[in-house]
Amino acid sequence: MRDEAEIREQYEFLKEQLESDEMRHDGVEEMFTYYKRALGWVLEEEHI
Repeated sequence: MRDEAEIREQYEFLKEQLESDEMRHDGVEEMFTYYKRALGWVLEEEHI
């Protein structure tokens, strides 16, 4: 299992990528949305 710092770093990276102008294609944006949601769930479960 990855540690929290690594997961947060990946989450922030994905968030930045999603917000960049190069990632405005609908399919890519949808994919990143799913990744962000999944990583958010992982982070929430770690703190329950």
